[in-house]
Amino acid sequence: MAPFESSTSPAGPSGQRVAIIGAGASGISAIKCCLDEGLLPVCFERTPAFGGLWRYTDIPVEGQGCVMKSTVINVSKEMMSYSDYPTPREFPVFMHNTQVLEYFKNYTEHFDLEKHIVYNTEVLWITKAENFPKYGQWKITTRDISSGEEKTDTFDYVIVCTGHHAEKHVPAFPGLEEFEGKVIHSHEYRKPQGFEDKRVLIVGIGNSGGDVAVELSRYSKQVFLSTRQGTWIFNRVSAMGLPLDMLLTTRFMTYLKDQFSFYLANMFVSWRLNKRIDHKLYSLQPRYGPLHQHPMVNDDMPNRIICGAVKVKTDVKRFTATGVEFVDGTAEDGIDVVVLATGYSFGFPFIDKEVIDVIDNEIDLYQNVFVPDLDRHTMAIIGCVQPFGAVCPVAEMQCRAAVRVFKRKAFLPSAAEMRQAIRAQHAFNTQRYAPSRRHSIQVEIIPYMDQLAQLAGCSVQFGHLLLTDPLLAMKVFFGPFTPYQYRLYGPLVWSGAREAIQEQWKRTYAPLKTKTVPASQTRFWANVFRFVLIVTVVLFFRWPFALYLGVKQMVRKSFV
Repeated sequence: MAPFESSTSPAGPSGQRVAIIGAGASGISAIKCCLDEGLLPVCFERTPAFGGLWRYTDIPVEGQGCVMKSTVINVSKEMMSYSDYPTPREFPVFMHNTQVLEYFKNYTEHFDLEKHIVYNTEVLWITKAENFPKYGQWKITTRDISSGEEKTDTFDYVIVCTGHHAEKHVPAFPGLEEFEGKVIHSHEYRKPQGFEDKRVLIVGIGNSGGDVAVELSRYSKQVFLSTRQGTWIFNRVSAMGLPLDMLLTTRFMTYLKDQFSFYLANMFVSWRLNKRIDHKLYSLQPRYGPLHQHPMVNDDMPNRIICGAVKVKTDVKRFTATGVEFVDGTAEDGIDVVVLATGYSFGFPFIDKEVIDVIDNEIDLYQNVFVPDLDRHTMAIIGCVQPFGAVCPVAEMQCRAAVRVFKRKAFLPSAAEMRQAIRAQHAFNTQRYAPSRRHSIQVEIIPYMDQLAQLAGCSVQFGHLLLTDPLLAMKVFFGPFTPYQYRLYGPLVWSGAREAIQEQWKRTYAPLKTKTVPASQTRFWANVFRFVLIVTVVLFFRWPFALYLGVKQMVRKSFV
C-alpha cells in the first residue's frame, strides 16, 4: 500500500443512492468519489470479482473484456495511478496485469470500497422513473446470475462504468466463411499455447494486434500482420531508459505543441520515431503523421520484423479455403489461424434508447460523460473515452466531476450549448485523426482533464502555486502530468499530493535499483571534464569583463 493518508472526507450519508454499473478500474473509483461526496453507492458487477478487463480469466466471456496472460500496461505506474493513491514504489515502472490488479485490490482495501459491490448481478434495464422530470430518478432492473431472480429498484443517480472494450467488432471479409482454418477475435486470445508451428494471419495493427503478433512470432511458424493503413510505433522506454510517457506527457510539451503548428509537431515526432526505425523501410508508415492516430506502443515489434518472424502485409482482399489474398495482388496460402484484431463496438443495450443510443461507435456526450438532453442530469457515462495516456486517472476525474454535478455543486451549460460543444468535438476529431471507428472518442488528455477539473472544482491554480511554492509549480508545469496535481486545490485536497509530486521520479527509479552499482570511472572523469569546462568558461568570460571594467575606469579618470 502507498504510505499516504486518504483524501476521503465524506460529509456523511445523504440517503441519496447511486447505482454504479461495473466494478472495473472506473467502477471502484466511482464508488470512492460517491463516498467522498456523502452519497450511497451500490455497484452492480456481473462477475464474481472486481477488476474488469484487468482480471485475467482463461475462458473468454462474451461482452467481458480481458487482458492476455502476458499483458503489460502501456503507461508507466505514476501516470496511471489514482490521484490520491500512488502505486507502490516497489512495483515495476510498467506493470504486468497481475500487478495492476493488485494495485486495484490495495486501493479497494485502503478505502474500504468492496462492501459496496454486489457481485454476480447483471443489470438488465435502466429507464427513467415516473417522477424523473421532478426528481431525476431511475428504475433499474437487475438479475441475480446464481438464482435467476430479477428485481427492480429506484435510484437517485446512475454512473455507467462498463467501458468500451466489451463487444467484439467483426468486419465482413469476402470469403471468410469459406476459410477452413481457425478464426478467432483477439478478444478470445489468451496465451500462445496451441499456436505452435502454425502459420498465423493477424488482421489489424492496433495495440492488441501488435501484442498478439509479437507473442505468437516466438511460437508460431510464421506470423503475417495485415494492416489497411499502417501505424507509427512508440516505445515504452525512451532516452536514458526513462518512461516515454513521463517525458512527453507534460504541460510544457502540450504548450509547445499548441504554440507551433500541428504540422511541425507531427514532423518532429515522426522524425524522432524514424530515428529508431525507418517506418517506410519496415512497411509500417501510414499516409498520416503519428499525432493523427491513437498510438501503438510496442517495444518488440521492430525486432520481430527484422528477424522475419513477423511479415507486414497490406489489407485483406478476400479469403480462400486455405489462405488469403491481399489488395496489392500478393497472396499467402497454408494459413492455419486467422486472428481478427479489429477492435470493439461500444454500446449500452441495458439503457433505454430514448435516453442514450450509440450509432456506429458515435455517441453524443458532453465532455464524454453527460447526456445533454436530460431534464435532470443524474446520469454519467464513465470510461467512454480514449485518451493519449492512462484511462484510470481520466475515469476518476470524470467521476469527480459527475458527483459534483449530482450534488449541484457544479452546473452544466444549457442543452443547446452542450450540443454545440459535442458537434465541435466531433468535427475536431474528424479533422485531426485518421478515419477509424476508435477515434470517435479520442481526446487530448491534458486539456480534457483540465476541463473536467473545472467542473470538479480542483483546477491547478498556477498563479497561486507560483507565488507560494515556485519549485512545485515548476515540477507541475515541466514535469510528468501525474494525477496528483488535481489534489493540490479544491474541495478534496490531499495532504500527500505535494510529496507525491516531489517523489514521483524517485518512486520510478526505485524498482530499477536492484543491486549496488560501483561508481563508474568513466563517469568520474566525465564529471572532472565538466568541472574543468565550467571553470574555463567562467575564467574566459571573467578576463574580458575585467578588461572592460579596467578600460571603463581609465576612461572615467581621463575626464576627471
